[in-house]
Amino acid sequence: MPQQQPKSTTPYKMKKGESYMNNKQLAHFRKILEDIKLELGQDIDRTVHTMQDEATVFADPNDRASQESDMALELRNRDRERKLIKKINETIAKIDSDDYGYCDTCGIEIGLKRLEARPTATLCIDCKTLDEIRERQLAK
Repeated sequence: MPQQQPKSTTPYKMKKGESYMNNKQLAHFRKILEDIKLELGQDIDRTVHTMQDEATVFADPNDRASQESDMALELRNRDRERKLIKKINETIAKIDSDDYGYCDTCGIEIGLKRLEARPTATLCIDCKTLDEIRERQLAK
């Protein structure tokens, strides 16, 4: 599931004295998010066409089971991608409302490097770490 920045986009280099989440940075991350969204949309379209082309009814139950298993896996992947597209749309809305780049929990800067790695991040690294520790404790 492609979530990191597309290969064609170079990481943003912050200049000395430049303010955090200025218009250039917001435009940079919007482009990354829109590129990922476009790529995901193309993958979904490709899957639909492939599934339509490969919709063969096999006489052999093993072949049929294998085909159904492959399709189920593909559909699960597409569902994850659909959820990521929703998250990308929410993130773009945060860019539009000037809320992008700040932690939802504590309000501090998430940081350019973290956003380059995960453009849809909503938590700073400290809050995310605490969140993951809580998840592990609840899972026990």
